[in-house]
Amino acid sequence: MLQKILIPITGNDIAPRFDLATEIQIITLSNNIVEESKTIVLPAASAEKLCHLIITENTKVVICGGIEDEYHQYLSWKRIQIIDSVIGKWELAIEYLVKGKLLTGVILPEATI
Repeated sequence: MLQKILIPITGNDIAPRFDLATEIQIITLSNNIVEESKTIVLPAASAEKLCHLIITENTKVVICGGIEDEYHQYLSWKRIQIIDSVIGKWELAIEYLVKGKLLTGVILPEATI
């Protein structure tokens, strides 16, 4: 089963704020194995455009740092799973997600705070 995950990033880390991210990582999992991973650089930070991209990319899961309640509720209403307040490397977050260990509010090992 294919599952698409979107993570707003800053370098190798999960971006601290959803609405200020200008770079995103889109990962496609097939039976919990990474099938495709691509980085997209946005021309400017915009939570509205990011929400639009999440929906048009048919994303099932968003992993992010802080996210405003307005956007959290909107994406949840669109049946997108939000795992927020996550701190750490985005690749490690994918490993935790695949193992079923990624929870809201987790600080991943080797996170720079």
